[in-house]
Amino acid sequence: MAKGKVSPELIEQFKQIVGEKYVYTDKDKLEPYSHDEVTDPHYMKEPQVVVLPATTEEVSKVVKLCYENDTVMVPRAAGTGLAAGAVATFGGVIISIERMNKILEIDKDNMVCVSEAGVTTSVLQEAVQKEGLFYGGDPCSGDSCFISGNVATNAGGNRAVKYGVTRDQVMGMEVVTPTGEVVTLGGKFRKNATGYMLMHLFIGSEGTLGIITKVYLKLVALPKYQQDLLVVFDNLDDAIALTPKVMNAGITPVCVEFMDNASIKQVEIFLDEKLPKSDVGNYIIIQIAGDNEDVLMDQCEKIVELAEENNAIDSLVADPAVIWKSRKAYLEADRARSLVFSMEDIVVPMTEIPGAVQQISRLSEKYNVAMHCAGHCGDGNVHIDILKDDRTQEEWEEMLPKIQGEIYALVYQLGGRLSGEHGIGYKREALLEKYTDPVELKMMKAVKKALDPKNIMNPGKVVSINDEVPVEE
Repeated sequence: MAKGKVSPELIEQFKQIVGEKYVYTDKDKLEPYSHDEVTDPHYMKEPQVVVLPATTEEVSKVVKLCYENDTVMVPRAAGTGLAAGAVATFGGVIISIERMNKILEIDKDNMVCVSEAGVTTSVLQEAVQKEGLFYGGDPCSGDSCFISGNVATNAGGNRAVKYGVTRDQVMGMEVVTPTGEVVTLGGKFRKNATGYMLMHLFIGSEGTLGIITKVYLKLVALPKYQQDLLVVFDNLDDAIALTPKVMNAGITPVCVEFMDNASIKQVEIFLDEKLPKSDVGNYIIIQIAGDNEDVLMDQCEKIVELAEENNAIDSLVADPAVIWKSRKAYLEADRARSLVFSMEDIVVPMTEIPGAVQQISRLSEKYNVAMHCAGHCGDGNVHIDILKDDRTQEEWEEMLPKIQGEIYALVYQLGGRLSGEHGIGYKREALLEKYTDPVELKMMKAVKKALDPKNIMNPGKVVSINDEVPVEE
């Protein structure tokens, strides 16, 4: 594998490219780059140097230097990931694209937004909305994550039921390869049968195949009307079983989210706010949108009718500000309770969610550990927060693999996979190796070797192609 250490001479060359101000070597500036949103110390590693280029040309020059010097590089967007994918676990250079933060064009006629890599997702959403257009991607970390990070992890989010995941929004991208070459894949056109669709290799590649510097994103017309419903159940199975009934009724929601009662109560504590029916309730949050208000109201009535047939306690027209604040606070609420926890990100067929959650609840009892569930039941994606609480680090490290082993054995038995939207990174690389079909894994490694023969671009994340050992200080 390429070297993890960075020479003083190389650091000086970086300064000549991006300017001394944008090459970090001081400990206080390096610390924020030592982790993403994974707060377990096991996954933290302070980099030796962070470089902040401002243009694709600067990115290319930095990458070429790393390639020529056999030096590991780690692409990094906003650092909001949940798989330790943008951490310098194996040493080397972190290349942060945070200065590349311009929206380059909103093309209303072609309904495309062209953006630099470091634009915050919510900023992009607001910009296109002012033009009467709509961007369908909506990860829960939209206020802080960068659009290129969404692409690199194929982020999902709340609107995936109707609009799809990030992959479904991307029409093209500019990429700097591990050798420092620059290539544009795709563009403003919506159809393409011109050879291999290489663009899709980079979507979800988590910075292991190159650095995304520009993206072309599909836009749609801004819906005129929107309605948010909160449906409360005392039985989680009944709650989740509502989703296929709604979709089979000819209604395509923007999103269908769920929160179990333990999650709701934890969010109440975190926000210091009373939430509806929180004493016994499990939540289903449904958003619908469209251009005909009468049709929307008919859909609301049908959803309420189906909910009542499915033993709902109550159905409420929800205040979007309140209910979405509660749903999006799920992660922070658990972090406030237990700084160290493991957020699992399973995906199963939609109809298998009740059985999966039911069996996962039994694991909570078996191991006497708090496990909170929430997620996107409209697309089968369940988030499970396993909380360390007051256990010692040794007890935690002994217990967690046992729980994960049981969860993933169940998930694959149900026809699912170990990550729906958070990705693999370093955190789940060994799990991917264990559970993935050997032929599929061989194909993934062949792609990595072909595009990154020196194993220089974010090694040890997603798949390992040789014996990689984290660099010691």
